[in-house]
Formats: sequence, structure tokens, C-alpha cells
Amino acid sequence: MIQRVEAIVLRTFRYGDNSIIADLFTDGDGHLSIIVPVGKTKTSRYRAQLLRPLSVLSVDYVSPRDGGLARVKDMHLAVAQKSIPFDEAKLNISIFLAELLTRTLHGEPANAPLFAYIKTSVEWLDNATTDYLNFHLVFLMRLTRFLGFYPNLSDAADFFDLRGACFSSTAPLHPDFLRGDEAQKVLLLMRMDYETMRLFHITKEERNRCVEVLLDYYRLHLPDFPELKSFEILKELSK
Repeated sequence: MIQRVEAIVLRTFRYGDNSIIADLFTDGDGHLSIIVPVGKTKTSRYRAQLLRPLSVLSVDYVSPRDGGLARVKDMHLAVAQKSIPFDEAKLNISIFLAELLTRTLHGEPANAPLFAYIKTSVEWLDNATTDYLNFHLVFLMRLTRFLGFYPNLSDAADFFDLRGACFSSTAPLHPDFLRGDEAQKVLLLMRMDYETMRLFHITKEERNRCVEVLLDYYRLHLPDFPELKSFEILKELSK
């Protein structure tokens, strides 16, 4: 049976000499692994460049009968990105977020609001001309709403309990908490969105520290969440 979905590319890897396996997050079927024949010539139907991280595709595929890989029947760009593939900072942000989404969305069922959030976020980044270096901070924080561990911001106090996802007036009886200025940074991040984040001045060091804390937060709430290799590259590119 042929299915048609809109899909966001999460990661790819080679399969033999002439094929790529792509992990996708789709609007109708959630997480999907699909095998795609690729070539290197201009006449090839599919080329590897089509499967860049966070590309948005329209995909027709044949559902596997035995729980194996889906096979592509037709595939093309649903949204042509005009800046992300050519802007080093944006490209590295997209690689980082694609790695994070690969780790958080594996096996995820269909979730139309989550798909729409990712798609519109990627489109915003692609269209931005300035003031987008805090983009991944906003993306990570707001993604937690869909993943089930959005911070409880009522009763803001001196300590933020990373395990409990809430503020506390006293230090928790475990080491996973923020205090003082770092606890207040949680409130700052929650006030930011893509349109207003330009109004918040955050240094390179503060931005990288925020990402470190957010990744620790994800690790506490998602089983087997690993270290993200792409973060090291992202840290060097932050201004």
C-alpha cells in the first residue's frame, strides 16, 4: 500500500553502495525509517543533498509488510530552503537539532501539533536574516511541552529542581537543581520566543551554559538520552 506523507529529515546513513536509509518524522505516521536509492549524477532520480538534516519533503512510500524498512516510491522537496544549507551557523544549528530530534522522536507515533511545531520552527530559521543565534534555546525549551516535561513556572523561587521540573524555596535533596541566577535563567528562557529573543542579550558563554543545562534536563527526563556530538561544533560557532 502506498502512503503519502510530509516528512522532516532527522538523519541518514549509507546502506550498501547505492542506497541511503533515512530516519524521518512525518505528519501522518510519526517516526519512519525508509530506504532511498541515490546516485551521484545529475540524471539520478534522488541525490543525497535532498536528505539534508531538517529538510521538509513530500514522500510517497510503500509500507513494509514484515516490519522492515519502508521503500520510497516518490520524493521531492515540500519546502525549498533558501538559507539554511548555505549559512554555516544555521546549518550547524539544524544539524544539532536534527541529532536531538533523532534521539527524542525515535518510535514516536503520529503527532500533528509536534510536526507542525518543528516545521514552522525550521521555516522561521530559514527566513531569518538576523538575530537567530538564540533559536535553539527557544526550540529546546518549547519542545519540552510536546515531550511531557514542560517546566512548572508557578511559585517561582530561588531553586529550580531539574528532576521535578519546578521551582522550590529550598534546595532539593539531590544534586540536580539550579540556584540563584541560573534558576532565574529558566524564567528568562520561558519568556523568549522567536520574535522576541533578539531583545534578550545573552553572551556566547551564557548561551552555551544554557544549552548544557537544557541537555542535562532532557537527560533526566528521557531514558538513554546520550551526549550530542554536534554540540561541540555548535559551541565553537556561537558568537
